[in-house]
Amino acid sequence: MDKRIKTMENNEKKIFGLHRNVFFSGLTSFFTDTSTKMIYSVMPLFLLSIGASKTSISLIEGIAESTASLFKAFSGMWSDKIGKNKPFMLFGYGITALVTPLYSFVKLPVQVLFLRFFEKIGKGLRAAPRDSLISASVPKNETGKNFGFHKAMDNSGAILGPLIAFLLLSWFPLNYKNVFVIATIPAILGVLSIAIFIKDAKSDKNESNNKFHIKQLPKKFYFFLLIMFIFTLGNSADALLLVKTAETGIDKSYIPFVYMIFNCVSVFLAIPIGKISDKIGREKLIILGFFIYAVVYFFFGKFNNLNVFIVLFVLYGLYSALVDTSQKAMVSDIVSKELKGTGFGLYHAVLGITLLPASLIAGLLYDNVNSNAPFYFGSVMAMIATGLMIIFAIKGKKSNILQNKV
Repeated sequence: MDKRIKTMENNEKKIFGLHRNVFFSGLTSFFTDTSTKMIYSVMPLFLLSIGASKTSISLIEGIAESTASLFKAFSGMWSDKIGKNKPFMLFGYGITALVTPLYSFVKLPVQVLFLRFFEKIGKGLRAAPRDSLISASVPKNETGKNFGFHKAMDNSGAILGPLIAFLLLSWFPLNYKNVFVIATIPAILGVLSIAIFIKDAKSDKNESNNKFHIKQLPKKFYFFLLIMFIFTLGNSADALLLVKTAETGIDKSYIPFVYMIFNCVSVFLAIPIGKISDKIGREKLIILGFFIYAVVYFFFGKFNNLNVFIVLFVLYGLYSALVDTSQKAMVSDIVSKELKGTGFGLYHAVLGITLLPASLIAGLLYDNVNSNAPFYFGSVMAMIATGLMIIFAIKGKKSNILQNKV
């Protein structure tokens, strides 16, 4: 085991068996996701109420995510270079807290695009350094469990956020301003959690990262990124799932509640699945997750029934727990400790950049073909990614056998 990690484990008092950085990073994500999911769960309906089309809804999310994705690669590399993660997290989560109350002043869809862009810059600055911090704070054989905890906290906020939004819209129908104002409170608490409790896990600057070269990361990592690109091309924003659900005739105030179902399932399964990935490997769980996603999207395309959609949101939560936790643990496994920030930055950047064409394709299919087409497209892309992931797992197994022989 790495000497640095042993020293940290001896010096740092654990909280519920977790390193303090892991616990408080999770707490920060809980508060921040409570805030952002309050907004996200009502944003499609809010945009429709101010005149946005389905394509516009997809493009707003896609443009904001993709244009801000450069910051994800940049922040990861920079955090490796200076040996610090906390400043990026503090600034990134701080931007989200500053932007959140401004949604209450929005009158036009283009204003939402502007605010989402800056919010995503904040996410771009914090995502890779945060994952690098978690990875650097724990032993390699526990990365799945710890990323599982972070995922559980993240999605716990994603449960509470839509629930609060549901209650606010039930008490004050179609008054979205209340949701945006109240969402500011947990966003601020998330920033305070970082500022007061989190300590940097890195200690040395990585001067070798002044000139990053593509060969510094293994080929296996780039094959993994290719698979993520193909899968994400069919993985448009969840906003369309909410729009499709709204078309079943459900009372609009219940939409956040339906979205909460998928987050509940993800929370309950994230930590157990993380522990399983530590024992049996990440590849099997990612393959299963991709296949479940393909099934879910296929049936979202085939049906227009609320009861069916509720079951699909449950399965969607299972997919989320399987894939999100295992993918981050996989990146941590593949990339050396000196380049974890860079690796996580490229990983997040690929996912973010791909969301623009994914959202554009889904929105155009929804508006110009029919409401089923984007979901069939997503299902096909997920099946292709499943096949490639199987090849990735076989190649990895053969490589391990050869290494053991040597």
